[in-house]
Amino acid sequence: MSNKILDAKVPEGVLETKWTKYRSTVPLVNPSNKRNIEIIVVGSGLAGSSAAATLAELGYKVKVFCFQDSPRRAHSIAAQGGINAAKNYQNDGDSTYRLFYDTIKGGDYRAREGNVYRLAEVSTYIIDQCVAQGVPFAREYGGLLSNRSFGGTQVQRTFYAAGQTGQQLLLGAYSALERQVGMGTVKMHARHEMLDVVNIDGKCRGIIARDLVTGKLERHFGHAVLLCTGGYGNVFFLSTNAMGSNVTAAWKAHKKGAFFGNPCYTQIHPTCIPVSGDHQSKLTLMSESLRNDGRIWVPIKQNDTRKPTDIPENERDYYLERRYPAFGNLVPRDVASRAAKERCDAGYGVGASKMAVYLDFSFNMDRYGKVEATKRGLVDPDAKTIRELGKEVVKEKYGNLFDMYKQITGEDPYEIPMRIYPAVHYTMGGLWVDYNLMTTVPGLYALGEANFSDHGANRLGASALMQGLADGYFVLPYTIGSYLSNEIRTQSISTDHEAFVEAEKAVKERLEKILSIKGSKTVDYFHKRLGKIMWDKCGMARDKEGLEWAIKEIQSIQREFWSDVRVLGDANEFNPELEKAGRVADFLELGELMCVDALNRNESCGGHFRTEYQTEDGEALRDDENFAFVSAWEYKDANQFELHKEELHYENIKIAQRSYK
Repeated sequence: MSNKILDAKVPEGVLETKWTKYRSTVPLVNPSNKRNIEIIVVGSGLAGSSAAATLAELGYKVKVFCFQDSPRRAHSIAAQGGINAAKNYQNDGDSTYRLFYDTIKGGDYRAREGNVYRLAEVSTYIIDQCVAQGVPFAREYGGLLSNRSFGGTQVQRTFYAAGQTGQQLLLGAYSALERQVGMGTVKMHARHEMLDVVNIDGKCRGIIARDLVTGKLERHFGHAVLLCTGGYGNVFFLSTNAMGSNVTAAWKAHKKGAFFGNPCYTQIHPTCIPVSGDHQSKLTLMSESLRNDGRIWVPIKQNDTRKPTDIPENERDYYLERRYPAFGNLVPRDVASRAAKERCDAGYGVGASKMAVYLDFSFNMDRYGKVEATKRGLVDPDAKTIRELGKEVVKEKYGNLFDMYKQITGEDPYEIPMRIYPAVHYTMGGLWVDYNLMTTVPGLYALGEANFSDHGANRLGASALMQGLADGYFVLPYTIGSYLSNEIRTQSISTDHEAFVEAEKAVKERLEKILSIKGSKTVDYFHKRLGKIMWDKCGMARDKEGLEWAIKEIQSIQREFWSDVRVLGDANEFNPELEKAGRVADFLELGELMCVDALNRNESCGGHFRTEYQTEDGEALRDDENFAFVSAWEYKDANQFELHKEELHYENIKIAQRSYK
């Protein structure tokens, strides 16, 4: 274990002026020199598309790689609820500082002050940028942009487009990207997967990619490489992530020298459709925005088998409103998730599995209905009329989400409360980056969910889209100039260079090894086993004994995978099972590191809940004296990782026990 202290390179000076001063003094690249600099962007979601479009607009030569057939299929499209920005349109007391404070507190005081304040500061620019692109944000009657609340806040700062905000934002970024493709400043490589990074003389100089249609391995040079490849929630097998979401790009970078930050920080989202059986390959998220108008409850009576509509108000436990009166149903995700688990574990769960709670909209449908009736001049309307009017309001706000729930469950949430239960959603951990978003490998950057930087131990809702677009549009295009200003004399390096040849050879040998095993077990067999271990031992609750067992068991599965996995087909052809095998092999190694990190962190904070460290009323108990640092892990060899630390210092916020009561 190392005591090496990492330098985050946060600028000196007053918090409020750090970013402004940085932008005014950072080295720049002359426009004529930009035309000679090549940048590789891996991933085409919000972070990747926005970064690629902006860099190309600035004059750089850009290559974009994505494993989907189109950037429009990036997982960013699945984000539903909204995007935060401190514009204070509601005049309810919001500000840049309040967004900064809510984010630091929401992350349980385990995020870096400088990065978080910058995120809050540029959040307002994002909305203007997206409106200019034509993103159809919801608007109030008078035409102003509308806002709603999300967990962990007491203001309305979340901009949204019904229940498909991520899709609309991605279409905006995609349009900007395709404009550059059409102009020839961006070269798009769809259906390509990055399988290694190439380092030359201590700097990242390119990647090895596989054409997923032909199977051909390709070498690509870049003066800098940007990883915008999302999170690693699929290590749990069942998660809300798209099935293709994986950790391979980040993990290959990790094994080539990029430290991995806080891998054990996993977000469990409280508002997901419960698991229905072993046949499932993924879980479905119901947007956190629903907690604006849905009230969460369970029956007061244990093992109550009555229909929810048959249970009277005085026999319902609105447990979040009871336990956290200041925030109610809009507590942060980690708090709401643990509270739901506690109620279900205590015997108050609902549905066939008893591993669910109700999300009920009847109260607010009636409230909206009464308002609508008044607006329409209806005198003493009956209950049915009120409910129908309220239903119209709710349908306008969340209609597509309600339709999706009905299609999946066969139940109408307008008539019967939704059943929800926590599930793996987002990962706060990722490649360690400094203030410039550069990893510990010079020239290699990580943006969006692929890095660890802005959310601490728990991400507040509607902040993922904010970070992805902030990094791509407004942060990286400035910070990368600091590095590239020293690279203008670096000529394009031939991909015949020994480093490229060796990297491609290693990738080829690994693929051939997987195919040569010809064992008896499918890739999914190993993935499901890993996922169950991770959920049971490193999920919503962790403890020393369970984590120690999990590490040994995962190492055993690793050995079994490399001796008994069966992958058919050939490497030089379209072979989705081979793609999946490589990704699961990386998940097996990452899962081990996640457990190692969770075992090392002897405290509870945010999404990391060690049962040995909790308050008397079951809340997370931090140890600020010993664990106020970022865990940055260096890959040494198989099953060997070395810990480095970035100490966290709070000069503008008073650290306190997080409370939402």
